[in-house]
Amino acid sequence: MSAKAVATLAKPKMRGLLTDQIKKNLFIATTLSLGTMFSYKFLVADKRKLAYAEFYRTYDIEKEYNRMKQAGIFTSARPA
Repeated sequence: MSAKAVATLAKPKMRGLLTDQIKKNLFIATTLSLGTMFSYKFLVADKRKLAYAEFYRTYDIEKEYNRMKQAGIFTSARPA
């Protein structure tokens, strides 16, 4: 067998390996957390904000007070 037929393996990278791994993992973690944050904001928080705004836009406090008063929830006010 000739010496050229045997392939030599590349030396493993030993110096700076931890630093490169940390940079890679930090980039992945930052990307995933930002993606999760924006998806939660647009899919959950904005819809919830709109639902609260719609509820309070159509909420009649006097009607609700009279309903609770009729039900006898308040001990200080007699049902009419």
